[in-house]
Amino acid sequence: MTEVDRPYVQGTPCWLDLMAKDQRAAMDFYKGLFGWAGELGPEEFGGYAMLTLRDKPVVGIGPAMAPPGMPEPPHVWTTYLASDNADDTAKLIGEAGGTVLFPPMDVGDAGRMAIATDPSGAVFGFWQYKDFYGAVVVNEPNSLIWNDLKTRDVPGATAFYRDAFGIAVEPMEGAEGYFALNVDGRTVGGLQGIDADFPADTPPHWMPWFYVDDVDATAAKAVSLGGSTPIPPQNSLPGRMAAIADPWGAVFSVLKPEPMS
Repeated sequence: MTEVDRPYVQGTPCWLDLMAKDQRAAMDFYKGLFGWAGELGPEEFGGYAMLTLRDKPVVGIGPAMAPPGMPEPPHVWTTYLASDNADDTAKLIGEAGGTVLFPPMDVGDAGRMAIATDPSGAVFGFWQYKDFYGAVVVNEPNSLIWNDLKTRDVPGATAFYRDAFGIAVEPMEGAEGYFALNVDGRTVGGLQGIDADFPADTPPHWMPWFYVDDVDATAAKAVSLGGSTPIPPQNSLPGRMAAIADPWGAVFSVLKPEPMS
């Protein structure tokens, strides 16, 4: 088992959540798929729920709500990057050409968060911890193992995430056209250009990856629960993988990390 027991270093993906069109049904789908536990959260936080393994946080699922006058957020998974100071990060994001969609706000004593887009339009969140670091269970079956950015502007994304978060983007050895996101010399995620292999209408986005023991069985289970498989199970460089869409269209990937046979 892998459990995080200290704050994430700035620039590291630290949390993942879903603002769901139907929160209860979405929780049921993901509980059924990954074996997570969790109940609706307190009313003061809109019922935002922490989904857990071994009673430790893995992801969040909340209801799709927006401040007055703002559009309802889409039903998508949002990757959060750790920030040492959310207000300073918001300023750097603007200076680097990004846009802060929802400015930093306190979430009780847990931390301070905001939502932004990079210059190409990929949406992400950033999180300054207080009492809550982020995901505690990671890098084991039914938990988050990887996050990568799909972008139409690799040089622009490289400059933006360097200037806003101090992330170094470097070619990944043995994976042509794929780049490592490095923080303090440690690879924390990936970056890939959106090329002709992607559907023409693919927008820039952050993709979460969950570790599973059996990709084929997980994909089949997702379909039985009302989901679909935009990319069916197949072998890839890091292992067997699939892309899954939940019943409302939020896409995520699953991976059994092992050499391609």
